[in-house]
Amino acid sequence: MHRKTALTSTIAVGLLALAACAPGSTSSTPTGAAAPTSSGTTGADAKPVTVTVWHYWDGTNADTFQAMADEYTKADPGVTVKAVNIPSSDLITKIQTSAQTDTLPTMAIMDLVSVPQVAQTGKLVDLKPLIDPATMGDIYPSLLDFGKDGDKQYAVPVSTNNLGYMYNKDLYRQTGLDPDMPPKTWEELQSQAQQILDKTGKPGVELFTQAGDSGEGLTWNFQVSLWQTGGEFLNSDNTKAAFNTAAGTKALQFWVDLLDKGLAPRTQWGEFEKGNAGGAQEGAWMVGIWQGDPPFDFGTATVPYPSDGRPATNMGGERAVVFTSDEATQKAAAGFLDWFLAPEQVTTWSEKTGMLPVRKAVGDSDTYKQWVGQTQPLLQPFVDQLATAKSRPNTPLYPQVSLAFAKQIEKALAGQVSVADALSAAETDVNEILAAGQ
Repeated sequence: MHRKTALTSTIAVGLLALAACAPGSTSSTPTGAAAPTSSGTTGADAKPVTVTVWHYWDGTNADTFQAMADEYTKADPGVTVKAVNIPSSDLITKIQTSAQTDTLPTMAIMDLVSVPQVAQTGKLVDLKPLIDPATMGDIYPSLLDFGKDGDKQYAVPVSTNNLGYMYNKDLYRQTGLDPDMPPKTWEELQSQAQQILDKTGKPGVELFTQAGDSGEGLTWNFQVSLWQTGGEFLNSDNTKAAFNTAAGTKALQFWVDLLDKGLAPRTQWGEFEKGNAGGAQEGAWMVGIWQGDPPFDFGTATVPYPSDGRPATNMGGERAVVFTSDEATQKAAAGFLDWFLAPEQVTTWSEKTGMLPVRKAVGDSDTYKQWVGQTQPLLQPFVDQLATAKSRPNTPLYPQVSLAFAKQIEKALAGQVSVADALSAAETDVNEILAAGQ
């Protein structure tokens, strides 16, 4: 989603200095960079290759990526990695235009939901045979969903984040609740929210209730509750809506009940961040944003789920794609990605940017766990959720679907229509979009 994607680029400005002295954050030399087995570009007869990478990162993220690109270039004289910043609002349009004029870069890094649109250019390279199988096998499976088309893998994750639960410890103390005991279940969330409302007059939780311009704020937050009840957003081949079910009804009714009881406000998103609500689903990037100057004493936890349901959260982050070109350039690009996704580099990237690791070997490693524990313990719940994070539907029609869904669900959250009518209307609108786009 745009609001959250934009925020990720500003995370953890203070983490850069902290990570520099954190365990396991020392600079590493590109593994085998003098003779990369995956790129095959170096050697006596090889010609120099330039790998141009378009991305929208800025701030700490851009600086860290540039430093890593320079490191790889320095270690492998046969490959120059050239990073080029393109504003996020222009990136996809520029890619689509360049695809028509054969002026595409070697690679691009983009928000995961943009990959299906870019795939429609027909210019993406299958990365599966070019990247080490051991690397692909260690990436969290759900992170590979976007960019997958049958047996082909057109995109690989280079960063990730997810939605966790953040709560206001000050309000917990005022209420008499244990500030170190956040809710684990929906039932506990509702109970704590009621106590906060009764004692402080402030709603105990905030929900994203308005569709806005894109709908994605509401949709991506609600999908968490839908998955937790055992539901799905679209069917397995993304051709029809799948949310108008008993699971969807349970999830939406839970939200409506919180609103009807006054436990959540019917206002524009942002009350929790102002200190006016007990808790909310928030992204991992908020830990870094608030690290230096938090608005109140806050805690983090995994997202509460129904006692008869299952843990789940929604993931975000960026994906890298390689565009068709000559074989040497494609292999060089894949070689850089293979290096960037090696455990040492994933650790460095995660520590310096505050993003979550895309590989299990890093997320489970003592080095990374020690860094989190000593430097950023509030990230731990988000790391714990990597195994249960799910991805949004891999379809170029998703932006349209998200907005159509949110517009109808917003009406139920506002108390204008019933849960059943909202889900039915959303199903009709979503199915029309999917049918027209097939």
